[in-house]
Amino acid sequence: MRIGKFFIVGLLSIALGNPSANAGLPLSLFEDSEELPSLAPMLEKATPSVVNIATRNRTPVPGNPLFKDPFFRFFFNPPDSPKTIPRQSLGSGVIISAREGLVLTNNHVIDKADEITVTLRDGRQLSAKVVGTDPPSDIAVIKIPAQDLTALPMANSDTLRVGDFVIAIGNPFGLGQTVTSGIVSALGRSGLGIEGYENFIQTDASINPGNSGGALVNLRGELVGINTAIFTPDGGNVGIGFAIPSNMAREIMEQLLKYGEVHRGRLGIAVQDLTPELIKAFGIDIRQGAVVVQVLPNSAAAESELEVGDIIVAVDDQPVHNADQLRNLIGLSRAGKQINLTVLRNGKEIHLTITIKKITTTSAPGKIAPYS
Repeated sequence: MRIGKFFIVGLLSIALGNPSANAGLPLSLFEDSEELPSLAPMLEKATPSVVNIATRNRTPVPGNPLFKDPFFRFFFNPPDSPKTIPRQSLGSGVIISAREGLVLTNNHVIDKADEITVTLRDGRQLSAKVVGTDPPSDIAVIKIPAQDLTALPMANSDTLRVGDFVIAIGNPFGLGQTVTSGIVSALGRSGLGIEGYENFIQTDASINPGNSGGALVNLRGELVGINTAIFTPDGGNVGIGFAIPSNMAREIMEQLLKYGEVHRGRLGIAVQDLTPELIKAFGIDIRQGAVVVQVLPNSAAAESELEVGDIIVAVDDQPVHNADQLRNLIGLSRAGKQINLTVLRNGKEIHLTITIKKITTTSAPGKIAPYS
């Protein structure tokens, strides 16, 4: 997906940061300490939970109709053309249940794979089966034999702050497990056109092709994100990587484990961002929210008191910053769930309780309809 002169690419990896970044750090700072500061103790516990994923599929090859002609074959005896072409890809994954052998990864890592092989940190290679996939969010869950596995604990990604230190673990360019460190550069990135539902953590921890599905962890060694994409002009790392927050991945994972698919719901409204012009027209002093511009008939919104012109400022007490965030909040909620909306109408705050209805229309894979 092109953005300006750059490309967004789905990935499969992590790469080393600048090895000389601390070259000038005076050792005298640590003369009184028995050990130099290091991430090694934390990584020794976290890295066994991050796996390499290799997939193989066989793409059908259309045969040459001339080769099937008996007359042609009698005189020229052409060799049989291959029926399929083998294709391979490499990525990463995170063990999130040692007892059940569950591995969280990106959908694009295992998409259309006929064979999935998981390589553990200790070198063991295990065959994996798909539990469930969700292309719109690019999340997939696979299962491996539960034998002496180590799971990575999941953190509450809502507590992340810009500036927090994070470490990426994965399999860049198929080199093998690699770690790199950085910080959270931004939160809530959306509108990038990478996935149907976007709420990315942006990080400058080096991420490269081969890292998709790998772990983004905090300094306690807890999973805060699943590395998914990079922003790059040439396919390499430029310090702008994106990870799916652990809370979003957990929500999708739980539905995949329970239903085998995600039961998405919809309010049945079209929304837009609250612009400076609309703020002036409404005569309000808030700067964030999503304005309802259409209420679809026979929808959950139509059966409620929600009206065109309402400004949705919170869902279940979680602030709504813009229209994209509202679509994510609704789209990641299960059909049949009751949600509480905080709405600004004619300058007054009101509260509405609405039961989300199941989406009945279909969308292209990886895309969503422009309605919440």
